[in-house]
Amino acid sequence: MFGVGYLQRLGRAFMLPMTVLPAAAIFILLSRLPWDSFGMGEASDMLLAAGMQIFQYVPYVFAVGIALSMSNQSVFAGMASLTGMVIFAAITNTYDPDGVQPSMFAGAVIGVVSGWASEKFKALKLPESLQFFGGSRFVPIFMAAFSLLFAWAMIRAGHSIADLIAESGTVVGSAGGFGVFLYGFLHRILVAFGLHHLVNHIFWFQVGEYQSPEGNVYFGDLPRFFAGDPTAGAYMAGLYPIIMFALPAIAFAIIHEAREDLKPKISKQFRIAALTAFLTGVTEPVEFAFLFVAPYLFILHSLISGGVMWLTYELGIRDGFSFSAGALEYVINLPLSQKGWMIIPLGLAVGVLYYILFRWCIRKFQLSTPGREDSTRLDDWAGDIPYRAPLILQALGGKENIVRLEACITRLRLTLEEDRRVDANSLRNLGAAGVIHLGGGNVQVVFGTFSELIREEIFKLMQLDVHQVQFHSPVQGRMMPLEEVDDPIFSQRLVGRGVAFIPDKGELVAPVGGKIIHLYPTKHAIGILTKEGLEVLLHIGIDTSQLKDTFTALVQEGDEVSPGQPLIRFHLQTLKSKARSLATPMVITNSDIVKSWRFAPFTAVKKGQAAVMSVVVKEREDKGGEQ
Repeated sequence: MFGVGYLQRLGRAFMLPMTVLPAAAIFILLSRLPWDSFGMGEASDMLLAAGMQIFQYVPYVFAVGIALSMSNQSVFAGMASLTGMVIFAAITNTYDPDGVQPSMFAGAVIGVVSGWASEKFKALKLPESLQFFGGSRFVPIFMAAFSLLFAWAMIRAGHSIADLIAESGTVVGSAGGFGVFLYGFLHRILVAFGLHHLVNHIFWFQVGEYQSPEGNVYFGDLPRFFAGDPTAGAYMAGLYPIIMFALPAIAFAIIHEAREDLKPKISKQFRIAALTAFLTGVTEPVEFAFLFVAPYLFILHSLISGGVMWLTYELGIRDGFSFSAGALEYVINLPLSQKGWMIIPLGLAVGVLYYILFRWCIRKFQLSTPGREDSTRLDDWAGDIPYRAPLILQALGGKENIVRLEACITRLRLTLEEDRRVDANSLRNLGAAGVIHLGGGNVQVVFGTFSELIREEIFKLMQLDVHQVQFHSPVQGRMMPLEEVDDPIFSQRLVGRGVAFIPDKGELVAPVGGKIIHLYPTKHAIGILTKEGLEVLLHIGIDTSQLKDTFTALVQEGDEVSPGQPLIRFHLQTLKSKARSLATPMVITNSDIVKSWRFAPFTAVKKGQAAVMSVVVKEREDKGGEQ
């Protein structure tokens, strides 16, 4: 239960309640405007009160947000967590008003337990007379009891815990710049696994204590910063130079090292990625461009990030943010910072260092960053998400393989029945920057800021009773549009509709499951009938019907085959020298029964690779609609 997969869900859960914090930061910024000059003097107090009140109730927001995220948006879990926080606050305020306070720690505990209780008791059965309180309705009852006991335990241990927190803050603070360096290094390393929000929660919401002039107590770097603590911001300020300057510099290094023919497309993609990192602080689209091709370079990047944070600390720069260290937050929070202006010259120097370092590394070690290989993994397909969602679903192993489907800002977070069924190469061709296997069926797929839209489309597909017939690649090589085949019979769709491939190796495998209905005498073409009634023709090369002894059949007419099963072996060099073209069409000859078509990007493919083409058959879809 508490493996890496659980931790990635917990990390995403911590991220959800943080989405309300930018509103607080904006209110506090606006409160500093000269409202008296506009005859609206009360606006300043109202805005400041609104912003600070959000931070006062952040524990409640954390409890509800974490509970919702950990329970797949169960309203019972959310309501139970809110009830639990109310009970916790009432008991601690009644019996120990000067001791234990509602904190982010308490909110996180209550939120996690509420999410667990929702999963544990949603199918609970009680005696018939009490069943009204069974199932999900039992969760608020359970949480009421838990919160009472939790509050009592916190009161009993309150002073010891307060001393422990204070001591922890002292230990971390006593480490000075080295402690900040360690945090910066861990933060960037954990970004690769989507677990950085866990370490952020400790430093941003637990370490350090500040009491405002009004008597309110704030814990953690983030709340203390917005409450006016001049010493706060040590664990946030150093992220600005990295996110605003270093990541865009990496993006431009990748652009300038791309091949000339691919540079226009790469330039468009990575300029957007650089601007996204600079403005909003979303870094994964850039970092995942080199994480998988050069993991050691990512470790170096993490070490430098920690070093920059240490330098920022030693220079006395203290700055913060409510969500992420992008330029928008920098401008908003600059009035609250200490020496915040120094982030700009420091960031420019860091950017130059990163640009030179990454261009040298890419060129020196011939790294396959986007634009330096035949198939770029960052296709311009954002407006095509509904079209490709079925292909992504197939590459994940189909809807029967998905146990849990979630998304955060930059990645799909999945729990799968069998993670080995994931086709990572297909996902990369479909736009993924990276695929991370965490073990135990837990997988992350990095799609950048389109991840939530992709999740919604996949979720819709999983709810529909529409059967998608999915096609695998019949060869290893390159996929191409059927219209580019050097034969009008295929290019003009006189035989049927589909796609074609240029093979790199001499083996043809079944793209779908079905029955062999045709095997031509020279073995250069083969037909398969699927259970949905699709007649699929595979034709190896153009003008190859007279090339005897070039093809060896591995199946016979009447055989049942499954996707990826070898069908025909052929001598590739003979085809290269004697055939008009190596183009190998894969067409549906009775395409009139197909309702809709979807094609993956025309890029390099592996033999048996999933999600190269997807169709919906009219008859099957109509029957599903009648049910």
